[in-house]
Amino acid sequence: MNNKSMNNVNHLLLLLLFFVVTVVSQGHAPFSIVKEKVTHLHFFYQERLTGDNPTAVLAAKPKDTRVDPSNLLPFGAAYVLEAPLTEGQDPNSKVVGKAQGLGVSADQDTTIVVFMVDYGFTSGEFSGSSFSVMSRNPLLETDRELAIVGGRGKFRMARGFATLHTNYMNITSGFFTVEYHVVLFHYE
Repeated sequence: MNNKSMNNVNHLLLLLLFFVVTVVSQGHAPFSIVKEKVTHLHFFYQERLTGDNPTAVLAAKPKDTRVDPSNLLPFGAAYVLEAPLTEGQDPNSKVVGKAQGLGVSADQDTTIVVFMVDYGFTSGEFSGSSFSVMSRNPLLETDRELAIVGGRGKFRMARGFATLHTNYMNITSGFFTVEYHVVLFHYE
């Protein structure tokens, strides 16, 4: 082999080495040292649509003048939310984080909201970490499931699901307490 051919082979081997190091360092190789983890979480979501400090506010509403003004979730309404996550069902129990995001009423016949929400934790083992939901949420069903599509911090690359159970609902006051059981598959 001549010198030019040898240099080309060396360059090719060097590029291959850089590629392998990059893939392994990002955790994409099948022989990666990064292992997938499973985490189970349990908390309560506290929402208030009315009062002095609502946790969800109407950001956009439909233009249709036939919409009943007493209906808090007409088709096309968009709410921005920031709701506390607590250890217990009591709204005064210890706050462990908050849910921040957007809910859009997306069904003309029933009360279904599409949730685009980040659940961030502010205390405990997962402080500074969050997971994200992008899923339909049929609010009037007592039991339902949301899809988890991502995360950050200790929940990097999260996927999974959250099962929800409405423990308390008062339509008149717009107050809801929802129990969450979450299963996350993620890399730390």
